[in-house]
Amino acid sequence: MHFLIENTRLVVIKLGTRVLTCDAGTVQKDRIHSLCHHVNTFQRRGISVIIVSSGAIGLGMGRLGLHKRPTDLDLSQACAAIGQSILIDTWQEGFDPHGITVAQILLTRADVRGRKRHVALKNTFEKLLALNVIPIVNENDSVSTDEILRFGDNDILSALVASLTKADMLIMLSTVPGLMGRGGSEIIPLVERITPEIEAMAEGTTSQRSVGGMKSKIEAARIATRSSCGVYVGNGLDAEILPKLLQGKAHGTYFAPTRIPLQSRKRWIAFFTDPEGSIQVDEGAKHAIFHDGSSLLAKGISHFRGEFGKGAIVDIECAAGKVFARGLSQYSSDEFPRIAGKSSDALRQIFPERRRVEVVHRNSLVMLT
Repeated sequence: MHFLIENTRLVVIKLGTRVLTCDAGTVQKDRIHSLCHHVNTFQRRGISVIIVSSGAIGLGMGRLGLHKRPTDLDLSQACAAIGQSILIDTWQEGFDPHGITVAQILLTRADVRGRKRHVALKNTFEKLLALNVIPIVNENDSVSTDEILRFGDNDILSALVASLTKADMLIMLSTVPGLMGRGGSEIIPLVERITPEIEAMAEGTTSQRSVGGMKSKIEAARIATRSSCGVYVGNGLDAEILPKLLQGKAHGTYFAPTRIPLQSRKRWIAFFTDPEGSIQVDEGAKHAIFHDGSSLLAKGISHFRGEFGKGAIVDIECAAGKVFARGLSQYSSDEFPRIAGKSSDALRQIFPERRRVEVVHRNSLVMLT
């Protein structure tokens, strides 16, 4: 596939564990130094770069002589803490000949979930890029203790970073050369829309030192493309993959971005925090939201689930239970038994002090399908 980077000002490059480390759990210094050289070429072309670098746990495993990814949480965190220092030192060493400074950013879900921390993190990225510093991002595996704090893998993390920073392109490099067609005979060069058929082509990884696989890359592509960021998936073992991207000669899979950009606040609602509950609506309400661009009104609510306060993020489901939207609820779950199915005039009588009676206002609602 002839792939061109045109009118690009910022790219996020995600590098998988198996690209950066050997099977023995040691760092691929020569490969990292080569990547640094090519990233410097991006910089000289006026393209800013953020790197999402896997490999900390794998390097820690190598230092401790482990051959299988730990299932024990404490040992996994210890490997991450040991390996992360090796990883960041290697990146800085690789960029030193080019006079480039790197900055380490370790993240958990909590760092992007709260709106204030979300904005503060965005500002940090902007300042580092303005200083021509290259952020090296990884999940903070040494403190990510459970499902609530974890991103799951760096594919998802890289997509969220791309969304947060409004990157033009997410470049995902691993041992996966792209999305393979059925039977694995050839690479699909272009995905204009992620459909159930595209999802069915994905498979997980079997590596002992990494997580993810094509399945997680498709989920990452879904997040990034909804944020108007194109996604390229290619072979990170190809030493010339980045120059080929600049030359328009790289083979791989390109996921085209959606034409309608999401505002920053709506990206946060859609991708950066988990819903605390769900609201099920009737077909009339779904049609009004989906086709007419309406807010969610109490009259169309059938059921709700979960315990949440006013201002919580909630999923919005159709009658069949499929989530099609997400937004900020202007009512707590304690208030829902009083409002479900009620008209707006009735709500104004129940809550005379409220200026707005929409359950989820259109400005705080984002479509997910």
